[in-house]
Amino acid sequence: MRHAEREGERGAALLTVLLLVAVVAVIAGAALEKLRLATRLAGNAGQVEQARSFARAGEALALSRIDSLLAANPGRITLVGGWSGRPFGLPLPGGGQAVARVRDGSNCFNLNGLVTAVAPGVYQSDPLMRAQFARLMRLVGAPAQVAEQVAAGAADWIDSDGDAQAQGAEDASYTRQSSPYRTAGTLMSDPSELRAVSGMTPELYRTLAPWLCALPMAEPARINVNTLTPEQAPLLAMLAPDTLSVEGARAALLRRPAQGYANADRFWADALPGGSGAAGASGVTSRWFALEVDVTGAGPPLHERALVDATRLPARLVWRQWGEE
Repeated sequence: MRHAEREGERGAALLTVLLLVAVVAVIAGAALEKLRLATRLAGNAGQVEQARSFARAGEALALSRIDSLLAANPGRITLVGGWSGRPFGLPLPGGGQAVARVRDGSNCFNLNGLVTAVAPGVYQSDPLMRAQFARLMRLVGAPAQVAEQVAAGAADWIDSDGDAQAQGAEDASYTRQSSPYRTAGTLMSDPSELRAVSGMTPELYRTLAPWLCALPMAEPARINVNTLTPEQAPLLAMLAPDTLSVEGARAALLRRPAQGYANADRFWADALPGGSGAAGASGVTSRWFALEVDVTGAGPPLHERALVDATRLPARLVWRQWGEE
C-alpha cells in the first residue's frame, strides 16, 4: 500500500513539473513574440526615420533650386528652364533615391482667402472671394446652386462668428447630424477640410482638389500669369467674372511669350482688352512654392508634401506632411 502511495505521489509530482514546464514554455513563447514584435517595430521606426532624413536632404536641394531661380530674376518668375514639376533626384546609399519636384504654389484658389483678418485670430467672410470661389466651381462643372452653397459654407467654416450666411452653415447645422461636429472658426490647415463643409460631396471634392490650396494667410493667392499652364486656365478665367471663358483663358496662355510678361497689366491687355481689372489679383512673381519629395529604396516608400515661403531669400519651409505608403 505504501508502495502504491509513493507511486501516486511520484505521479502527482511529475504532473506538477510538467504543468510548470508547460506554463514556463507559454510565458517564454509570449515573451519571445513580444521581443520579436518590438524588434520589428524598432527596425521599421528606424527605417522610416532614415527615409525622413533622406527626404529632408531632398528638401535642402529643392530650397537651393528655388533660391537660384529667384536670384536669377527676382522681378519675373517664368517657366523658362522647365523647372516646374521636373524631377531631380538625390542618389541614396543602397541604391535608393529621393526625387523632389517643385512647382508654383501660388497658382491655386486659397481657401483661407475666403476671409479677411480683422484682428489677430479673428476672421470675417469676404463676399468678393466667395463669389470668385463659386465661379471657379461653376467653371469646372459644379451646378450653380451647389457652388453657392459650398462657397458660403466654406466661408462660414473659417470665419469667427456664429451667424450663418445665406446658403451657408454654422455649428447649429453640423451639431444636428448623426455624428455631430463643429466648424473650425479658424484658417484651414489643408484643403481636405473642405470635405466636412455642408454641401460638399466626395465627387465634387475630387473635381475641385487640383485647383485648391490652404496657404497660411487670410488673403487670396496671387496668380502668376507667367507660370500658369494652359491646363490651369480655369484659375485665370475665375479672375474675370463672366468676361473670360476657360477656352479664352487657355488661348491667352498659349499666346504668352516664352520669356513671360514684365507685368500682369500687359498680360491682361493681351488676354482681355478692356478687362485689366483682374490684374490686381495676379502678378508675374511667386511667393509660394509647392514641394513634393518621394523616397524609395531606403525602407518603406515615403511621400512628402511641403510648402515653401519665398518672400525673402533664403526660402524657408513653412509646412510639411509625411505620407508613408
